[in-house]
Amino acid sequence: MKSLLKFITCGSVDDGKSTLIGHMLYDAKLLFADQEQSLQLDSKVGSAGGDMDYSLLLDGLLAEREQGITIDVAYRYFTTDNRSFIVADTPGHEEYTRNMAVGASFADAAVILLDATKGVLPQTRRHTRICSLMGIRDFVFTVNKMDLVGYDRDTFESIRREIQSMIGEFPTNSVCILPVSAKRGDNINVRSDNLPWYEGDVLLPYLEQLEPYRAADDQAFCMPVQRVCRPDYLFRGFQGQIQSGEVRTGDEITVLPSQETAHVKSIRIMDRAAELAEKGQPVTIELDREIDVSRGCVLVRDSLRPVSNLLTATILWMDDSELLEGKAYFLKIGTRMVPATVQKINCKIDVNTGEQLPAASLTKNEIAVCTISAAEAIVMDEFTHSRALGGLILIDRVTNMTSACGTVSHAISDKDRVVWHDMDITREIRANQLGQHPRTLWLTGLSGSGKSTLANELEKRLVAQGRHTMLLDGDNIRMGLNKNLGFAERDRAENIRRIAEVAKLMNDAGLIVLTSFISPFRRDRDNARAIIGEDFIEIYVATPLEECEKRDVKGLYQQAREGKIGNFTGISSPYEVPEHPEITIQTEGRGIGETVDELMSKVEDLLG
Repeated sequence: MKSLLKFITCGSVDDGKSTLIGHMLYDAKLLFADQEQSLQLDSKVGSAGGDMDYSLLLDGLLAEREQGITIDVAYRYFTTDNRSFIVADTPGHEEYTRNMAVGASFADAAVILLDATKGVLPQTRRHTRICSLMGIRDFVFTVNKMDLVGYDRDTFESIRREIQSMIGEFPTNSVCILPVSAKRGDNINVRSDNLPWYEGDVLLPYLEQLEPYRAADDQAFCMPVQRVCRPDYLFRGFQGQIQSGEVRTGDEITVLPSQETAHVKSIRIMDRAAELAEKGQPVTIELDREIDVSRGCVLVRDSLRPVSNLLTATILWMDDSELLEGKAYFLKIGTRMVPATVQKINCKIDVNTGEQLPAASLTKNEIAVCTISAAEAIVMDEFTHSRALGGLILIDRVTNMTSACGTVSHAISDKDRVVWHDMDITREIRANQLGQHPRTLWLTGLSGSGKSTLANELEKRLVAQGRHTMLLDGDNIRMGLNKNLGFAERDRAENIRRIAEVAKLMNDAGLIVLTSFISPFRRDRDNARAIIGEDFIEIYVATPLEECEKRDVKGLYQQAREGKIGNFTGISSPYEVPEHPEITIQTEGRGIGETVDELMSKVEDLLG
């Protein structure tokens, strides 16, 4: 029997994906008696006019049955006389493209359905491109609903030529194009008499014999560490699944990214000791000496992998909100997750033509090539070399939702671009010389809330105490460092990123930095916190909008309400209130002296 084949069914809405797999299982007699009986009963009350509705075998959600579409990914395991299979039946609606991408990430091959009455659609092209992005190199295009076009050969040949033209731009191991009728069972399990002119493959026998492409994982041992096992003080093991190669007791291995070396003292597979472990096995490895290894590290032998904090990746954007340059996320590669920023959208890829287009933002279901900068060095590899270290996801730092999935095109080595130089005079030396703890006091609030006034008075109090400070004000910075930035969302994100980098440098100089910026979006303030680190102190100046408008000496609110100023925070652009600021200060109905007294007392506790 051949090895397990994992494949995905995809295509546009109502192309018959669930029906095809359901009919395949039914005709191959791979259903239990109660499943078959339930299918017959459910079909009588469904939308198939009393005929057998094979899609019900996979569409299990109530919403799926009501709407007659697939929403979630349905996995089915089945075995024939020749092979075992796992199939992922995925949704065709554009709204659920992220679900389809999840199914593609696990598959060895793709069965892409097309409606013979419609031909190649944009969603067909999108799914083909996503499958290729996820490393699939074996494609089966099934032209379904041939019964609706009278099993016409010319219709099939026209669609076949269009598919061949489309698939030519993608790397492939095998391509099969065949005519079927999922509802009638034509060419699903056995050759159909309704298609006498077709002499090619039949779907199930073809899948039984398919030898899928395998990624070019080298033979050298590689294992990302998923968990450190420490049941008692006598044992410390590192657990994970071997991604390539093999390892034996006594082998010298290297830990990445530290590049420390040690020898394998013992290997455990499940609950038994072993001398040898191979690719695909979950293992616990004990080393002969104590070195720093934690989740996210990678154990390798005879082959180092790239370690960098900068990479180029091709991503599928799956979030409802736009991706803008400068946004911060969590980047997950292998078992390591670190804060990261989408530094640049290099180009957007047209889903129909494959053309590379300039873009400053991405919307849902778009594909692009991006440069991503991570906060820390991370072990990675090109996706064509390793799925485990070449696949990635971006996670929203607020909602924890997966915003994008993608593949590593290549790591950009720091050696090839810039090198960080450690100086003899350190941050600690400068801080000790000034006799203070460097901090960034980040004042945020609506325009007119009193941020600049408070920051100015607070700095005077701190200087009077003998502290060394620097005040960064929003308007002043925009007249110099950031004068090339506007007030669109992406410009605001970049404005805050630059300020955070400047504040961090000034903290490194030993200074206490005060900033006065509206900084309306949580993600931008979270990004600033990630850049500055533990020295970041968020101060929310909680002045109501109505009060801010009363204080509006520049008349900006009035102009914004009249539509003369666009993207104005509080009017035409939102302000996201901090959820957990270190300090919240109220200014409404209070004098400046009283307000600064309260703020000073709170700040002193945090400055040390």
